[in-house]
Amino acid sequence: PYYVDINQDLFLEAYLHNSDSNLVLFVDTCVASPTPHNFTTVTYDIIRNGCVRDSTYATYYSPYSHQVRFKFNAFQFIHYSPSVYLKCELAVCRTYDYSSRCYQGCITRSKREASS
Repeated sequence: PYYVDINQDLFLEAYLHNSDSNLVLFVDTCVASPTPHNFTTVTYDIIRNGCVRDSTYATYYSPYSHQVRFKFNAFQFIHYSPSVYLKCELAVCRTYDYSSRCYQGCITRSKREASS
């Protein structure tokens, strides 16, 4: 556990431990939940499909392509316990493979038209 106050900046870093320097790391999705085992019912999207959903989210420079650094403000789910659990999904891609997920950035899915 990591203890922070509400609205305090929470800094995170993910690092790929691999000897291959031709890999790049990309944060695809980070979701928060008030419970550690359910990330579908009551959730809060920090970043989803590479699209930032939280206005306090920011990325930071890293000298390594296989390392990502980011932050967001700590928050609490109302009417739940004071704990917040994070689940982040990252993509590992080959450097300069521009067709890979790491280079696609924010992916918005188009909405389907409802039939009459």
